[in-house]
Amino acid sequence: MAPYQNRPLSEATLHAVMPDLSTSDTVYIPCPWRGKIVRWYSSIDNAITTADGSVSLTINGTAVTGSTITVTYTGSAVGDVDSAIPTAANDVNEGDYIGIVTTGACDTTCITHFEIVIDRD
Repeated sequence: MAPYQNRPLSEATLHAVMPDLSTSDTVYIPCPWRGKIVRWYSSIDNAITTADGSVSLTINGTAVTGSTITVTYTGSAVGDVDSAIPTAANDVNEGDYIGIVTTGACDTTCITHFEIVIDRD
């Protein structure tokens, strides 16, 4: 296990739930702070089948570079966590909306939870 890493006190998270990773959809979250999305995580409620699930972020409809999370279907199981670290177009302002977009490529209805970490200005 890697040593514990302290995180800045300026970081805060937004939580969202997508009702079905296997259906092409977008979940929108209002952002209450100004800052930068520094990383984000997904966790699934059950295994998915047929194909990998893919989700990415947008801010006010503009794609966030490097934000794609791939949820691998091979060996997937309840509680699997995946993550991504955005590299550009990840600045948010208070009142912006963040979209979590899924392609719906996998099968099996799967509730998916997300945590978006924002380093607040």
